[in-house]
Amino acid sequence: MSVSPIYNFSAGPAVLPEAVLRTAQQEMLDYNGTGFSVMEMSHRSDMFMGILHHAEQDLRSLLNIPANYQVLFLQGGATTQFNMAAMNLAHGFERADAVVTGNWSRLAYEQMPLLTDARIHLAAHGGEQFDYKDLPPVDNWDIDRNAAFVHFASNETVNGLQYADMPKLSDGMPPLVCDMSSEILSREINISDFGLIYAGAQKNIGPAGVTVVIIREDLLERCPKNIPAVFNYRTHIDKDGMYNTPATYPIYMSGLVFRWLQTQGGVKKIEALNELKAQTLYAAIDGSGGFYRNDIAPHARSKMNVVFQTASADLDKKFIQEAELRGLRLLKGYKSVGGMRASIYNAMPYAGVEALAEFMADFQRRYG
Repeated sequence: MSVSPIYNFSAGPAVLPEAVLRTAQQEMLDYNGTGFSVMEMSHRSDMFMGILHHAEQDLRSLLNIPANYQVLFLQGGATTQFNMAAMNLAHGFERADAVVTGNWSRLAYEQMPLLTDARIHLAAHGGEQFDYKDLPPVDNWDIDRNAAFVHFASNETVNGLQYADMPKLSDGMPPLVCDMSSEILSREINISDFGLIYAGAQKNIGPAGVTVVIIREDLLERCPKNIPAVFNYRTHIDKDGMYNTPATYPIYMSGLVFRWLQTQGGVKKIEALNELKAQTLYAAIDGSGGFYRNDIAPHARSKMNVVFQTASADLDKKFIQEAELRGLRLLKGYKSVGGMRASIYNAMPYAGVEALAEFMADFQRRYG
């Protein structure tokens, strides 16, 4: 008897490529003929240092990271970076600017003032709390040239918004600090437009447990000596990422994902596939005659997290329940937003999006 495929639309921890999971399965007890599982390797061993080195080099190649940027694989999750960025980069500054466009950038705005003397200025916002429908244009951001940095999230996982054109500031403006957790590696970007990028792994990179930080070297001069070493970017750079034990297995898994992405043709190829997946779902929503709704301004719709709803919470609940039975899993929207959310990261195959679009049409025929 054939088994229907299961498609994981979770926002994170999210779907991983099947090829990556199979490789990890094969190497679980013996990595590359070493006789060791990666889970039991010393993080300082030559075996693991090779894994770390190759993961960094593959990430550098995929994103074309310039030589004057350092790469770290840190613990603590992306939310730790709300405070690490402020502690390290705002020392000696009176102000840092923050753009609030959804749940995660709002949390960053609220958390950053707790561990810095700099005032965190609300440079722009996209709507009232839990009601974000559009993105403020970069030209409308209220930025102080003397600010320590400008923080923003390029894609809002909860609210389903994304800057179609990645924000860029002119020369002489503060460095951009970007939470890129839910879209990194999904499209081509110019790393040189940013001072610091951070991204939790559990969406487009690998399993939960590691956060990628990409930082321009000159900004390391700002790192003060009076903060705990474990929260100091310079400490981690000076210790080659080994100041404290890194998340060894998530780094290994991330490296497998980087290699898988290379076999897919790199970021440029995966970007084209992501465009097609998003177009397919939004066409299913927009072509439903109002049965399904997405209230986000069309130019601000996310290509990673597609949010939508029916006419009632009860019908949304029925949709989610029936979708589960079809193998379309974890489509429930975030608690503060409701409705449905289909996260279609790099590892989500087009077949999964097709299956969801077909179910949406069938559900509408039966309940519309």
